Amino acid sequence: MMRNGRLFAGLIIAWLVMLSTACAADNTESNKNSTAAGNSGKTNAGVSDKMRVITSLKGDISIPTAPQRVIGLSVVYPEFLYALGVTPIAVQNYHQDFPSYLKEPFKDTLKMGIAQTPNFEAILTSEPDLIIAPTWWSDKDYDQLSKIAPTVLLPQRDNWRDELRDIGEVLGKKDQAETVIQDLEAKKEEAKKKLDTLVGDETVMYMMIMAKEIVIYGENIDRGNFIHQQLGLKPVKEFPQTEASLSISLEKIPEYNPDHIILQLDDESSEEVQSRYKQMMDSSLWKNMTAVKKNQVYIMGGKEWFSLGMSPLADRYAIDEVVHAFENKQK
Repeated sequence: MMRNGRLFAGLIIAWLVMLSTACAADNTESNKNSTAAGNSGKTNAGVSDKMRVITSLKGDISIPTAPQRVIGLSVVYPEFLYALGVTPIAVQNYHQDFPSYLKEPFKDTLKMGIAQTPNFEAILTSEPDLIIAPTWWSDKDYDQLSKIAPTVLLPQRDNWRDELRDIGEVLGKKDQAETVIQDLEAKKEEAKKKLDTLVGDETVMYMMIMAKEIVIYGENIDRGNFIHQQLGLKPVKEFPQTEASLSISLEKIPEYNPDHIILQLDDESSEEVQSRYKQMMDSSLWKNMTAVKKNQVYIMGGKEWFSLGMSPLADRYAIDEVVHAFENKQK
C-alpha cells in the first residue's frame, strides 16, 4: 500500500513537471513568435516606409526611400537631379551664377564652388540625407562622405543618358528618366527638321572663345556632336574628321570660312575672355569672313551652354536658342 502510494505520488509529481515544462515551452514559443513578429513588422515598416537597400559600387547601402535633402557631387549631377524633379540642397559650381534655366529653382541652393576635393564642411552643414557622386570624382573621398550621409557612387558613363538612368535607379525614378530622354529626342527631331528648312546645306562652325585659346568643335565631341549630328547642321569640310576639337589662332580662322558661326564665350565675366573676343571682333581677318559679312554669327551664353551635350536641361535650352537664332535671321 505504501509502495502504491509512493508510486501514485511519483506519477503526480512527474505529471506536474511535464505540465510545467509544456507551459513554459508554450510561453517561450509564444514569446518567440511575438518577438519575431514585432521585429519583422518594425524592419519591414522601416525598409518600405523610410529606408531601402540598393546595390552600389561599394556594396549594399541603406538609403532613404524618399530623400528630401540630396547633394549630387559633380558639376552636371545637379542638372540630372532637377530633371528628375529633385532640387539639390548644395552643388559644385563652375560659374559664379547658375545658368538661367536653373536660376529660379536653385535660388536657395548652396554654391560650394569647384575643387578637386569637395567642401566637406559645407556638405556637413547642409545636413544631406543622401549624397550621389560619380566614382571617378569621389571614390577617394567616399569614407569621409559616407560618414556625413549615405553615399552612392555611380560608374563612369560615356553617355549622359546612362548617367541619368543610374540616378533615376537610385531615386526610384526609372520611368521618369526614360520620359526625360524621350521628350528630349522628340524636341530634337522637331528642331532638326525646322533647321533643315532654315539652313539647308549651308555650313556651320561652332567655336568657343576661352581665356587662353580659341577652340572649334567637330562631330566627335559631345557639344560638337550635338550641333552637327543631333541638330543636323552641316560642318565645314576643312575640319579634320579625326579630331574632336581644334585650338586655333585668329589667323587660321578664315581658312574654315563657314556660312554661319555659332559663337560661345566660355565665361562672359572673364576679362581675358572679353579681351580675346574684342581682339577678334576688331580684326580685319574676322570682318572679311562670309558669316560675319552676312551677319550670320550667333552669340550663345557661356554658362547656359556649359553642360551642352552632357545634360538634358542644357540641351533643351540650346535647342531653343539655336532655332530662335536661325529663325530670326530669316526675318
